[in-house]
Amino acid sequence: MKISFLIAIGVIIAAIAVIVTTAGDASAYLDFSGARALAQQGNEKQIHVVGELKKDAAGNIQGMETGADRVSFSFLLLDEQKKEERVYCLEPMPQDLIRSEKIVVIGRYENDKFLAKKILLKCPSKYENKEIKKSQ
Repeated sequence: MKISFLIAIGVIIAAIAVIVTTAGDASAYLDFSGARALAQQGNEKQIHVVGELKKDAAGNIQGMETGADRVSFSFLLLDEQKKEERVYCLEPMPQDLIRSEKIVVIGRYENDKFLAKKILLKCPSKYENKEIKKSQ
């Protein structure tokens, strides 16, 4: 066999190994029930949960609490199945969390609590359609 043929096969095998390794690390989008089921199976993978802050009829946010250290906080999140769960975050609160339309929390269950390592926000002001005026 030619050496270039062996090198090409080696490169292909290395590429497949990299793809398989990184695919195993990718986190999944689930609801709280699915995330809890994974945790009970012993899976410690990071999970994405999409939801909204819990609000009352007047639109006021419910369940927002600051930790004793004044940095960490917790809040009630309704997932896409409308299941309510308290989410704990050991980091400071993101600036626009209260104004966010949708929230993605990335984390996992630890000691029967959902602990968010990262919070992604979708702010309505950034995605509103604005009228553009033509200059004449």
